[in-house]
Amino acid sequence: MLMKRIFLMVPALVFAALLIVRPQEASDAVRGGLSLCARTVIPALFPFFVVSGLLLRLGMGGMLQSLCSPFMMPLFRLRGVCALPLAAGLLGGYPTGAKTAAELYGQGTITKGEAERLLGFCNNCGPGFLVGYVGQEILGDSRYGAYLFLIHTAAALLTGMLLCRLPHKTEPLCLSCPLPAQPIAVSAAFVSAVSSALTSVLHISAYVVLFRTAAVLIGGSIPAEALGVLEMVSGMAVLSPGMAGFVTAAAVTAWGGLSVHCQTMSVTGKLSLRYHTTGKVIHTVLSALLAAITANWLYR
Repeated sequence: MLMKRIFLMVPALVFAALLIVRPQEASDAVRGGLSLCARTVIPALFPFFVVSGLLLRLGMGGMLQSLCSPFMMPLFRLRGVCALPLAAGLLGGYPTGAKTAAELYGQGTITKGEAERLLGFCNNCGPGFLVGYVGQEILGDSRYGAYLFLIHTAAALLTGMLLCRLPHKTEPLCLSCPLPAQPIAVSAAFVSAVSSALTSVLHISAYVVLFRTAAVLIGGSIPAEALGVLEMVSGMAVLSPGMAGFVTAAAVTAWGGLSVHCQTMSVTGKLSLRYHTTGKVIHTVLSALLAAITANWLYR
């Protein structure tokens, strides 16, 4: 435990030193992070959090149970209700899928084992970021972003198929747990969904600003791949168009960066991130392989 604390103190001390040595750059980075949250993070996530939270509270999980079981069960060995976090993660971006899975677990709709396995493949980068930002602004063509989204989705589904087949001695998947009773009243559901969404975006924005600042302070001395491990958007910003940039973008967006991992921790409560971390590693490798294959065709 002592060694772990010392290990964590080192980057904290380095960050503190950089804040003292480069105060103006740190201030500019914080302002930039807050601007990024105001322009991109909050407009993208807040309404999606409200809608997904409202659907959960109104009983959408129960409706999906019978509708989605025919494909969720054979593909992922999960019940149909688990399709909601998967869809939310693929459409809403980080960390919408993780928040939805955690809320389903909090309601008692899914088990802890199901929720933790979902975290391994339902927490993904959204199409807006991949197509609009990575494709159009970084790689020079929105079509590349569309291909990246297809690769990202395919790799996430493959990751889920692998993760949900891993044996676990103490927490086997429960495939026949009853869904909870009646959903709450519409007015209470709406108020709860808005309050939960606000809390979540504030937590997420804090991590975006913190890691954005760290990435700016150390960014000039490390390559794009390493910068992307820390903070995804900063890693994307230094990529160049071309085959290498395409493959790197696929890997970095699949990993998400430590910033996304901390954002996930902020919305998942007591759920373990063991499958999340394993899933992100698998997703990163599969995305890079699929992107390399695709790039040989796109850039020839």
